[in-house]
Amino acid sequence: MTKDFEVLFMKVRLLRIAANSWKVDVQKACDIFYRNDLFKFIEDCYDIFHTEGDFAVFDEITAVLKHKGGYMDAKTN
Repeated sequence: MTKDFEVLFMKVRLLRIAANSWKVDVQKACDIFYRNDLFKFIEDCYDIFHTEGDFAVFDEITAVLKHKGGYMDAKTN
Protein backbone atom coordinates (compact mmCIF):
# COMPACT_ATOMS: atom_id res chain seq x y z
CA MET A 1 0.00 0.00 0.00
CA THR A 2 1.37 3.42 -0.93
CA LYS A 3 1.67 6.26 1.54
CA ASP A 4 -0.94 8.27 -0.38
CA PHE A 5 -3.41 5.41 0.00
CA GLU A 6 -2.59 5.06 3.71
CA VAL A 7 -3.22 8.79 4.23
CA LEU A 8 -6.52 8.57 2.35
CA PHE A 9 -7.54 5.54 4.39
CA MET A 10 -6.77 7.42 7.63
CA LYS A 11 -8.82 10.43 6.47
CA VAL A 12 -11.82 8.20 5.76
CA ARG A 13 -11.54 6.40 9.10
CA LEU A 14 -11.31 9.68 11.01
CA LEU A 15 -14.19 11.19 9.07
CA ARG A 16 -16.40 8.25 10.06
CA ILE A 17 -15.29 8.49 13.71
CA ALA A 18 -16.12 12.21 13.65
CA ALA A 19 -19.56 11.66 12.12
CA ASN A 20 -20.39 9.01 14.73
CA SER A 21 -19.00 11.01 17.63
CA TRP A 22 -20.72 14.25 16.59
CA LYS A 23 -23.94 12.41 15.65
CA VAL A 24 -24.04 13.98 12.20
CA ASP A 25 -24.08 12.46 8.74
CA VAL A 26 -20.81 11.97 6.89
CA GLN A 27 -21.49 14.92 4.57
CA LYS A 28 -21.83 17.34 7.52
CA ALA A 29 -18.64 15.95 9.09
CA CYS A 30 -16.90 16.29 5.71
CA ASP A 31 -18.01 19.94 5.49
CA ILE A 32 -16.57 20.60 8.95
CA PHE A 33 -13.30 18.90 7.96
CA TYR A 34 -13.04 21.02 4.79
CA ARG A 35 -13.96 24.32 6.51
CA ASN A 36 -11.28 23.74 9.14
CA ASP A 37 -8.57 22.28 6.85
CA LEU A 38 -8.60 19.03 8.82
CA PHE A 39 -7.88 16.84 5.78
CA LYS A 40 -4.70 18.86 5.21
CA PHE A 41 -3.90 18.65 8.93
CA ILE A 42 -4.14 14.85 8.77
CA GLU A 43 -1.96 14.78 5.67
CA ASP A 44 0.65 17.13 7.16
CA CYS A 45 0.84 15.20 10.44
CA TYR A 46 0.51 11.69 9.00
CA ASP A 47 4.10 10.70 9.81
CA ILE A 48 3.32 11.17 13.49
CA PHE A 49 -0.34 10.14 13.37
CA HIS A 50 0.29 6.75 11.80
CA THR A 51 2.03 5.66 15.00
CA GLU A 52 -1.04 6.51 17.10
CA GLY A 53 -4.47 4.97 17.26
CA ASP A 54 -7.37 6.56 15.41
CA PHE A 55 -9.05 7.77 18.59
CA ALA A 56 -5.86 9.50 19.76
CA VAL A 57 -5.69 11.26 16.39
CA PHE A 58 -9.38 12.16 16.69
CA ASP A 59 -8.56 13.78 20.06
CA GLU A 60 -5.97 15.91 18.24
CA ILE A 61 -8.57 16.88 15.63
CA THR A 62 -10.97 17.86 18.40
CA ALA A 63 -8.27 20.00 20.02
CA VAL A 64 -7.59 21.76 16.70
CA LEU A 65 -11.30 22.42 16.22
CA LYS A 66 -11.62 23.87 19.72
CA HIS A 67 -8.60 26.10 19.08
CA LYS A 68 -10.06 27.31 15.78
CA GLY A 69 -13.52 27.79 17.23
CA GLY A 70 -15.04 25.22 14.87
CA TYR A 71 -15.89 22.74 17.59
CA MET A 72 -19.36 24.17 18.09
CA ASP A 73 -20.08 23.55 14.40
CA ALA A 74 -19.34 19.90 15.06
CA LYS A 75 -21.54 19.80 18.15
CA THR A 76 -24.64 21.32 16.53
CA ASN A 77 -26.75 19.51 13.96
